[in-house]
Amino acid sequence: MATEQDVDKTNEMQNLLQEEYLKSLDGIEDGQLVDGQVVQVNNEFVFIDVGYKSEGRIPLDEFTETPITGDSVKVVIVQKEGRGGQIVVSKKKADGKVRSEKLKEAAENGEPVEGTFSKVIKGGFEIDLLFDIKGFCPLSKADLIRVEDPETYVGIKDFFIIDKLHTGRKLKSVLSRRAFLEKSIQERKNKFFGEVQVGDIVEGEVKSFTSFGAFIDLGGFDGLLHINDMSWGHVTRPKDFVKKGQKISLKLINVDSETQKINLSLKHFTEDPWMSFTSRYQLDDVISGTVTKLTDFGVFIELEEGIEGLAHISELSWVKRISHPREILSIGDSVNAKVLSYDLDNKKISLGIKQVAVNPWDTIADRYPIGNRISGPVVKVTNSGAFINLEEGIDGFLHMDDISWTKKMKNMGSFCQEGDVLEVVITKVESRNRRIRLGVKQLEGNPWQTLRQDFPRGSVIDGEVTSVTDFGVFVRVVGDIEGLISKYNLIGPEEEYSDSVLESFKSGDSVTALVTDVNVHAQKLSLSIKELVRKNQRQEMSKYIHDDDNDDTFTFADLLKEKDFSGE
Repeated sequence: MATEQDVDKTNEMQNLLQEEYLKSLDGIEDGQLVDGQVVQVNNEFVFIDVGYKSEGRIPLDEFTETPITGDSVKVVIVQKEGRGGQIVVSKKKADGKVRSEKLKEAAENGEPVEGTFSKVIKGGFEIDLLFDIKGFCPLSKADLIRVEDPETYVGIKDFFIIDKLHTGRKLKSVLSRRAFLEKSIQERKNKFFGEVQVGDIVEGEVKSFTSFGAFIDLGGFDGLLHINDMSWGHVTRPKDFVKKGQKISLKLINVDSETQKINLSLKHFTEDPWMSFTSRYQLDDVISGTVTKLTDFGVFIELEEGIEGLAHISELSWVKRISHPREILSIGDSVNAKVLSYDLDNKKISLGIKQVAVNPWDTIADRYPIGNRISGPVVKVTNSGAFINLEEGIDGFLHMDDISWTKKMKNMGSFCQEGDVLEVVITKVESRNRRIRLGVKQLEGNPWQTLRQDFPRGSVIDGEVTSVTDFGVFVRVVGDIEGLISKYNLIGPEEEYSDSVLESFKSGDSVTALVTDVNVHAQKLSLSIKELVRKNQRQEMSKYIHDDDNDDTFTFADLLKEKDFSGE
């Protein structure tokens, strides 16, 4: 049984230990951050030795990972004399204090800090910086692009630059994710320009399209994949070669750190087909190709990927008058063409489509001999004549002068209209100039030839006055031919001319005159009443003059015979 003396000794010992314990705490203060060591872990608590002959305990849920005995842990002294004399510590507060210090240091040095978009608030976002520390990121500083739907950012974890640092019970700073992204991109960009060179293969992701190509994201900065660098062949749509979001390998063909220009290529992974062009194509070769483009001046034809030639509009058809290639071809058509020429330095090929077929003009004279009769539709009427279609692509021309031997046409439209079918005669063929002349009047005999045969010079002919002019009288004779009696040939050889002579002639009057000239080529008939009178006078005189002597007698009748019909 303990004596009173033993009890006193025990109390004295406890007092000494308490004093010694309190003395050990003289070096720490509430709120102080200290290093502790894990000495025990159970299902609820982690016991920490803070080195002051006392252990603190921390709820296990304050740890993101369960610690093990011996781990070093920073804690904050919450109360150095807690209930039962036990020191009260907090890891959560320690973590917050450590985090606050790191944020201050990051703000001073411009270093990025990690945070999470926790929720959308007025003007921007609340950013969770861990351990109950919040920050504010304005909408304009949340991304490199305009924020269209803020809710889609909630939950995203990334780094931020502290623009403004606020301290107090809780650290609340203004943050910029945009600044961090710009800085990161610039660092990657500087590294890219400092390390790569033309010919290197780089990885990228298709970001967006334009009419001239696609932009490739190389890690926050873009390179251009031009439409001409997607394939050696013809490229109409960039989307036919790459897809948005696609990750691809590309060859670097141009890099300029000063202008920040980056050009990429897909086609340079293969050899330029022009390098081996002559091993596959020669002049006059007939090749097959596909129509890729139609222009006002011709059609582009792809012979193979990377090899494209031009067939000029003049080389499309021997006979058709083509205003635009679309009249006979469409994009995607397969065609045969002949290689007319090529220029390897400038990567150009001249092709001909019409040369694959026979030129119908080469044999035109065989198919349309002069004098041959043929019928065809009128396809065009002009001021001077009409075009008549003889076969596909070949027209002949009917001039107004070839409609009638005797009538002069003033208006071609009064003779025919487009669509009329006419019978004509081939009068002239010029294969070199691609011309065919036609005639309608040649369907009948030439009345001028008949007139000259039936009424040679010196013949007497009857006619009807058709018109009276200041210079003479026009007379219609056989064959519907008009001849002219000049005003000085309207009177007898002994009469004196006056303008009143013209007044004695009226349209419809019957007239008899002498033929003085028939010009078939010029279609001109000259007549004379004066010469008719002279002829009659000679005939009358010959009745009264007789010559019974031999041939050496010269008579008055002989003298008259020597006179020309055109003499006065």
